[in-house]
Amino acid sequence: MGATTRAGQLTAPLRDRFGVVLRLELYTPEELGRIVTRSAGILGIDIDSDGALEIASRSRGTPRIANRMLKRVRDFAQVMSDGVITCDVARTALDRLEIDELGLDQNDRRMLEAIIRFYNGGPVGLETLAAAIGEEAVTIEDVYEPYLMQIGFLSRTPRGRCVTAEACRHLGYDFPKGAVQGSATQPNLFDN
Repeated sequence: MGATTRAGQLTAPLRDRFGVVLRLELYTPEELGRIVTRSAGILGIDIDSDGALEIASRSRGTPRIANRMLKRVRDFAQVMSDGVITCDVARTALDRLEIDELGLDQNDRRMLEAIIRFYNGGPVGLETLAAAIGEEAVTIEDVYEPYLMQIGFLSRTPRGRCVTAEACRHLGYDFPKGAVQGSATQPNLFDN
């Protein structure tokens, strides 16, 4: 058995030895809500279903992020509502932690805003972007980009990174005139 997020870096002979190759998908907010509720029970945290769903919806489809947020929201709930996590408490706590309704944090927004404001929406090269926001290129590539690309906010073109019109709308910017509109690799997961 093996697990990797970089299957392309395995040699073909090694990859071919695995009999079954599966790809894990992000969890839905409802699935994550059940995970958050279960984790809250294990940790002895009082939470209602709407509070669990609020945490889940901002967790980027990832249980470990949801569980981390649960612990931070618990801290707020202990001060704000006698330790009970409701939707309002979760929303207030996550807003104060600067995690928006799509799960974007300050670093995600800082990166997208740098592309919009300094590079007219892109394209901008990875090393240039890393220098502009004071982050390592590998961190941008491995931590920030995957989710932003999955939700359709960032695209990678041969010339560099570009924000999408959806990202501009979400952040409250007009799409820059003359910006290169790269095609997102996947549709926005939050459109219904």
